[in-house]
Amino acid sequence: MRDFFYGYPRPDGQVGIRNHVLMLSGTLYANPTCERVAHMVQNTIPIVHPLGRCQIAPDLAQTFRTLVGHGNNPNAGAVIVVDHFKEQGCTADDIAHEVAKSGKPVEVVNIRREGGAIEALAVATRLAVEMNRKINMQQRERTGLNKLIYGFNCGTSDVTSGLAHNRCVGWVCDRVIEAGGRALGAEVTEMMGGEELIRARAKTPEVAAKLLGMIERMEKSILACGVDLRGSQPTGDNIAGGLSTIEEKSLGAMQKWGSKPIVGAVDYAFPIGEESGLWLMDTPGHGGESITGIAASGSQVMSFSTGGGHTINHPLMITMRLTGNRESWELMKDTMEVDVSDMFEGASLDEAGERLFNEVLDLCDGKMSKAEALREFNAFAINRCGPSV
Repeated sequence: MRDFFYGYPRPDGQVGIRNHVLMLSGTLYANPTCERVAHMVQNTIPIVHPLGRCQIAPDLAQTFRTLVGHGNNPNAGAVIVVDHFKEQGCTADDIAHEVAKSGKPVEVVNIRREGGAIEALAVATRLAVEMNRKINMQQRERTGLNKLIYGFNCGTSDVTSGLAHNRCVGWVCDRVIEAGGRALGAEVTEMMGGEELIRARAKTPEVAAKLLGMIERMEKSILACGVDLRGSQPTGDNIAGGLSTIEEKSLGAMQKWGSKPIVGAVDYAFPIGEESGLWLMDTPGHGGESITGIAASGSQVMSFSTGGGHTINHPLMITMRLTGNRESWELMKDTMEVDVSDMFEGASLDEAGERLFNEVLDLCDGKMSKAEALREFNAFAINRCGPSV
């Protein structure tokens, strides 16, 4: 079984599977400039969002950390950070300063300093053209899976999830870890009910305590809003798919973890450690916010397993979808890559898991995902930890 891929080595030791120029918006008012440049210049990806202003300090720090993490993601070969004036604690200069530590080319465009939107657009466009011409000279190199951070997530779960496609993701996690790589999952709301499994799988009592603390904080924060999560989970589409309790949903979701020990847990959008193994991140179950946190940690590729079908796709972290629901595959095959529904007809976990594994490696080598081909960039959402002010 293959234990390598072909990627783009970065100065900081990471390896990208894409080589994009990233147009990174520091604040919502810079979004149009980032989008216009990306529309005009080939191989340029925009990351836009509604934040960067009027946030309390911890919330702004989380926005800053998430944006820096995307600038540092190895799928970005070069970065242009754009803002419209300055927001103390989250300026384009602040973001670029941190990203520049990775060694990749970074530039700043400030709309006010450039003399307005038209001039800023011209400056950013020229920079994007020149950066693309520069990084286009880079060649892919053979790289061991020890350089891969394999992200995974799920959505629109149904009764096929825990029995088929989530098990395949777990199978791939095990193979990546055995080759010295790291697997990174999230979704704290989908750990509730699986606390005993966490205690059994955590490498140390400290890792278990951190994860259980994440679950406790999540539930308390929801109860503080006057809502019992256990009354809103499973969601309506989960119930329609045959899931009856949050415990049933969680235990099915945990099939994505495979069989290896949990070696570490991190807060939202923080980088994970260098140790090979299974890592988990503190994120909500909301797909966009969850996968955004994973991308900020440096994950190059993600498998998104779905019972009901999905179009979710992160702009920078390559996102592929799989399902074990034959009806969903037939209805949504234009935005999904892998069908493992034959597991209900006799195909083994090894057969279906290897099918997914091969697709993941092909994507790492440069094969375009369906959502990439459609430019279906719909899943960048920064998790909030405070109110707007």
